Amino acid sequence: MSDTTTTTDVEQPTTTRDERTDQKTTTETTSEQVDERVCPECGGPVASVEARGERVCEDCGLVVEEDAVDRGPEWRAFDAGERDEKSRVGAPTTKMMHDDGLSTNIGWQNKDAYGRQLSSSQRQKMQRLRTWNERFRTRDSKERNLKQALGEIDRMASSLGLPKNVRETASVIYRRALNEDLLPGRSIEGVATAALYAAARQAGTPRSLDEIALVSRVDKMELTRTYRYVVRELNLEIQPADPVQYVPRFASELGLSDEGERRARMLLDNARNAGLHSGKSPVGLAAAAVYAAALLTNEKVTQSQVGDVANVSEVTIRNRYKELLEASDAGVALA
Repeated sequence: MSDTTTTTDVEQPTTTRDERTDQKTTTETTSEQVDERVCPECGGPVASVEARGERVCEDCGLVVEEDAVDRGPEWRAFDAGERDEKSRVGAPTTKMMHDDGLSTNIGWQNKDAYGRQLSSSQRQKMQRLRTWNERFRTRDSKERNLKQALGEIDRMASSLGLPKNVRETASVIYRRALNEDLLPGRSIEGVATAALYAAARQAGTPRSLDEIALVSRVDKMELTRTYRYVVRELNLEIQPADPVQYVPRFASELGLSDEGERRARMLLDNARNAGLHSGKSPVGLAAAAVYAAALLTNEKVTQSQVGDVANVSEVTIRNRYKELLEASDAGVALA
């Protein structure tokens, strides 16, 4: 009698190609995660140093990662109440707006969120809302005064090409003048112009009185009188204008080379050492230095072009540039 062996076929689980790929990817990801937690050199544990933005091995000291990006806030909070107090959203506050930029505006387009035109009744309703919103933003005469003055400062600063920090400083100066009741008897435009002129000098980007008067709605005499009064009453510390501060702007508008700008600075430094700055307009000295430097570097710049940029007369440029050359060794090179 022969033994009969019966073989039972057991169905083996099959693995598709996509499943094998997913398993391989999972294995690689897991190995990468493990590698991030251990040192690639010695296999030691890796610790994060948040103060320096680095991940360092605790055993061998190897810096595994550096210059990590901190995606959290720049402030610290130690409890929930402090966190709620410091948390903020939206645009930063600014002194260039009478309400510090915290109010809301209703857009002038009569369209809804989907870009569709509003009906006649809805347009009338939105217009009434705009009117009341504007009234709420300027509740009293002081806020209306501040709104008009800050708009004037922004307009003049834009015409003169002054940076944002100068506008912020001018707004703060005007707010101080308004809080200390310096405006009675003086125009809003005059005090706003004086604040902008003082802020430009404090920031090291001065503009001449003639340049300020060109974009202002007050004349030069009222500007100088108001400026002296504001500086005296607010105890502003403003240094005399340095002619060197005008040179980069004049050289840029005239297309002067770097060598010409450097020569102009050297001429003004020599003139300061010789005592020629005393009693002379810094704008005239800067314009003369730029013209003399252009002559020394063989660049085609005329006195008329320099005068138009600096807003000074050609006679002033001729007189001053001769004095600058006499006070410098460059006079010999020009002769």
